[in-house]
Amino acid sequence: MKKTIISLSISMLLAASACASTSASATGIEGLSANVGVVSQYIFRGVVQTDTASASAGVDYENSGFYIGAWGADVQAGLEVDIYGGYNGELDSGLGYNVGFTSYQYTGDFDTSYNEVNLGLSYGMFSVTYNVGEWEVESGADQDYDFFTAKVEHEGFYALYGTWGKDFDGDYLELGYGTEVSGFDVGIAIVANSKELSGAQSDENLVFSIGKSF
Repeated sequence: MKKTIISLSISMLLAASACASTSASATGIEGLSANVGVVSQYIFRGVVQTDTASASAGVDYENSGFYIGAWGADVQAGLEVDIYGGYNGELDSGLGYNVGFTSYQYTGDFDTSYNEVNLGLSYGMFSVTYNVGEWEVESGADQDYDFFTAKVEHEGFYALYGTWGKDFDGDYLELGYGTEVSGFDVGIAIVANSKELSGAQSDENLVFSIGKSF
């Protein structure tokens, strides 16, 4: 198993503490929240984005189920910046649902851009998502994709299966646990992806995370 042990620099921890100290200004507006975090390795939908630790930060606003937000992360060769919005709701039966849109933009030479529609359902400890989008290719031959996940979680433990479709291919399994320690969200996960996502052969990664929401 390939293991990437968490490497948190003092500057990252100081940045997280500084953001936490300004939480009063962020929460002064009802519905506004923010977050900062660090992961030992950034893996998105089974695809490894970085070989080293990655820091991230985001801001969200929600009102009567409607939400908008932005989130950014270090991807070594630049920054990933996600802009999203949508609506969350729940029926009297307890069935939750989400309809939204996300645009993934990148600085530097890491990648181009992705735009997708997000759909989700949840009930109790079970949830599923379906995302359909388009990858902007520099040659002009844009590619279509969809992505499906099924997740079960209980008391901090979770198992998630994700699979790509259309012009993309590959799947992965993620098993993890998350909890709160002294006001910080900490987690550990094992991510096992197929050879289509990792290259010549399937791969497993151990990922640690720490974050703060306010």
